[in-house]
Amino acid sequence: MRKNWLFLAGTATGVGLTLLVNGSDGGQLVARAKAAAGMADTYSQLNLFGAVFERVRADYVEKPNDPALIEGAINGMVSSLDPHSRYMNDKSWRDMQETTSGEFGGLGIEVTMEEGLVKVVAPIDDTPASKAGILSGDLIAKIDGDAVQGLTLEQAVARMKGGVDTKTKLTILRKGKEAPLDLTLTREIIRVRPVRYHTEGGDIGYIRITSFNEQTTESLRKAIAGISKDIPQEKLAGYVVDLRNNPGGLLDQAVSVSSTFLQRGEVVSTRGRNPDETQRFTARGGDLIKGKPLVVLINGGSASASEIVAGALHDHKRATLIGTRSFGKGSVQTIIPLGAGNGALALTTARYYTPSGRSIQAQGIAPDVEVKQDVPDELKDRTDIKGEAGMRGHLSAAEGSEQTGSQSYVPPDEKDDKALHAAFNVLRGVTVNADVRAKAAVPN
Repeated sequence: MRKNWLFLAGTATGVGLTLLVNGSDGGQLVARAKAAAGMADTYSQLNLFGAVFERVRADYVEKPNDPALIEGAINGMVSSLDPHSRYMNDKSWRDMQETTSGEFGGLGIEVTMEEGLVKVVAPIDDTPASKAGILSGDLIAKIDGDAVQGLTLEQAVARMKGGVDTKTKLTILRKGKEAPLDLTLTREIIRVRPVRYHTEGGDIGYIRITSFNEQTTESLRKAIAGISKDIPQEKLAGYVVDLRNNPGGLLDQAVSVSSTFLQRGEVVSTRGRNPDETQRFTARGGDLIKGKPLVVLINGGSASASEIVAGALHDHKRATLIGTRSFGKGSVQTIIPLGAGNGALALTTARYYTPSGRSIQAQGIAPDVEVKQDVPDELKDRTDIKGEAGMRGHLSAAEGSEQTGSQSYVPPDEKDDKALHAAFNVLRGVTVNADVRAKAAVPN
């Protein structure tokens, strides 16, 4: 029992040390930490953590909460690895399961942590966050007047959740705005509709995929069936699949969505620390759009599962990519349940690679046709996001030079959407020459 406790406690030695480093014994503890780091004996380091833990319990000005100390230590260790590894306590683990099922309560924001603040990856369509005008790249500095600094991501997310029809005030820091923005949002049950679709001009099917949850592939199939009913095959010029500002989601859904457009072949491979950990995922189910031309829209907010789909369809010459460089989140997080009541660990265990063997991590996917949007003056200073390569502590690129992010702005009115109209033109055989980086023929 003692050995197991030491292993758990030792997962975040660094955080434990910060509790006492400024005290009278700080110099001695730092020296001990340096000595332990120079030794290969892990148990010596665990003993150091145990000594610090006992000193905190015995001498801190107020009686500390032991479980909170352990959880804080675990959070410190895991968060030091990369921006996407994290520990979830039991409540956070249950909340995550609700999110991936496609229905949960809250504001409708995909978030991460950056420099102590909550950063918006993307607001979810038709949620309180998107209706209030929250944008990708916004930083949430306060929740109901309380500073976010010092909270874990899970703690901040928990504070944004609450009863349906209750209100919360977010203080937003936005690049280009000198003063913070105070926005009041009313919480709702968030029912994520991962797929929306409509027909365009009687000859094109438009499909927007907003997230990759358990409902995505089935919703995509229904969208394709609906478009096929509305447009006869002989009049159908092709499809546009819009993955812009889609932050990703479940790996199996990325594979099955790709399979919807591919007859056969590899979709993605994942490679961990050891060569024998390589896994390959192949297309299954056949091409439901029966070989019709396909254009995929991406931008700086397209991440993770979105990049898997875009990379697979591009490498198999099944789609033309239009827009701006994607986010560059090319790592796989494995969810490891830790037993009843203990939550789970989301741990980065592998990089993923496109069928041609390219790693997207910290590089992203460049479109075949680059199209930048006309951005309103009030938003010009914040439409480019840093991407994975700009995140502190990110997993480095496997090879080649790292690339920063790109424009993530999507006009709210389709008539102003240059990338979307470029996609329509490509499908209709019209030459696209606005901001063209490299011309690519539409696959047959």
